[in-house]
Amino acid sequence: MDTEAQHTERDRSSRPSDSEATSDTEGPEDRSRFALVSRVAEWLPGGRITLTALVCLVFLLLLNTFLLQPFHIPSGSMESGLRIGDRVLVNKLAYRFGAHPRRGDIVVFDGTGYFGDADYIKRVVGVGGDHVVCCDEKGRLQVNGRSVDETAFLYPGDAPSTVAFDVVVPDGTLFVLGDHRGDSSDSRDHLGDPGGGMIPVGDVIGRADWVVWPAGHWTHLVRPGAYARVPAADGAHG
Repeated sequence: MDTEAQHTERDRSSRPSDSEATSDTEGPEDRSRFALVSRVAEWLPGGRITLTALVCLVFLLLLNTFLLQPFHIPSGSMESGLRIGDRVLVNKLAYRFGAHPRRGDIVVFDGTGYFGDADYIKRVVGVGGDHVVCCDEKGRLQVNGRSVDETAFLYPGDAPSTVAFDVVVPDGTLFVLGDHRGDSSDSRDHLGDPGGGMIPVGDVIGRADWVVWPAGHWTHLVRPGAYARVPAADGAHG
């Protein structure tokens, strides 16, 4: 008898089939996880379609809560860059981990208690420590002694302000204006109110980074260079 042949046949018979090997690699945890998903899908009306929709909904809720939030432009105060009905995406992580709002940023903030019981969108023109004046001898906004040319984003035909002001922005707050100065209720309109029209940084929801709707108006919102040469005041994050 050929003993070598016997050993060969014995070795072959002792190997698991390909299907058995594949099944074993899943392990009990994988099988139980799939079984749980199947049981949940069977329990829900609509089965796996409903389960998939719920998972997507939870994902969108988490995204909206912690990362990005859509914001509907309700008025013409930020024209012509942001028009009534536009949808922007607000980056809620922009000012986390030690970052601060900077001059020129477009921010969305909760105005409850000092602007009104709603969320607002405006442009930051002054941060904590800044000395903001309007206007210089040429009618321009002035920050920390430096005149700012806002023509790149100011609504055509608008003056930087028809209201004169001379303010120092307290630490931890922001001075904000709309780009359509003739149609914007902003920090200028609340100078005599509690808080002096300043926005607490803690009430900023995030920075508007993208216009996402309508599709023809899709654009990335970038910080303009108009404030780049403004010197930082003590305590300011320019």
